[in-house]
Amino acid sequence: MSLAETAVADAHRREWTFVLAATARVTRDFDLAEECVQEAYLSALEAWERDGVPASPGAWLTTAARRRALDMVRRDQTLKKKLPLLIEPEESEMDIPTEHAVPDDRLRLIFTCCHPALAREAQIALTLRLVCGVTTDEIAKAFLVPDSTMAARVTRAKKKIAAARIPYRVPSASELPDRLDAVLTVVHLLYTTGHTAPAGDRLVRNDLVERALDLARVLHTLMPDEREVRGLLALLMVTDARRATRTDAEGRLLLLEEQDRSL
Repeated sequence: MSLAETAVADAHRREWTFVLAATARVTRDFDLAEECVQEAYLSALEAWERDGVPASPGAWLTTAARRRALDMVRRDQTLKKKLPLLIEPEESEMDIPTEHAVPDDRLRLIFTCCHPALAREAQIALTLRLVCGVTTDEIAKAFLVPDSTMAARVTRAKKKIAAARIPYRVPSASELPDRLDAVLTVVHLLYTTGHTAPAGDRLVRNDLVERALDLARVLHTLMPDEREVRGLLALLMVTDARRATRTDAEGRLLLLEEQDRSL
């Protein structure tokens, strides 16, 4: 692979969630956001090969995706209907950040996907797909359902969010307890999907494991006194402490007695 191809692949692993979340904040349309992000990555292959890899790949991709989204909306015949959605409302007194607020687009995305208007299975599947970049077939394997069933479930969830105009925001402090269980379930499932990958030739998906740990830490920052959040973060960290010892240099699973306990 060329330097540009390697950089794009690395940016996909590291930046997908950030870029999609930032683009979705502009479009309020998950399908449009995904399309624009995918086009941004395709554009990066050509641009980075020609001009070199930018100092901040994530910022480059986010800018490209958001510009593409604005261009598509401007060309849309329903511009007048969608234009208000592109304008961030002025902050009211209730919207001013407090000690509970975390300015993280990933959290906006995950809480939107876990809105109570959606069935629990749809919440989890949509979050794994959009927030975490898990493929539809991997999610289907985790749920023990056919790929077509899972694809339809994700599509229906996206349409319901659009039809119900579910707000793209982190819930207020008073709403958080009722929304938290679904989010914690998603983070735990994400870690499990990375810890023992359901597909592919790798036992461990380090990118998914690290993403789950990162989200758990962000949630702990948001709700440091919430016992369920502290418990999940502790569980993931204890489990992850043995990650480096679970496989040998060739990626084969090692039995407990074969693992290096000094690490």
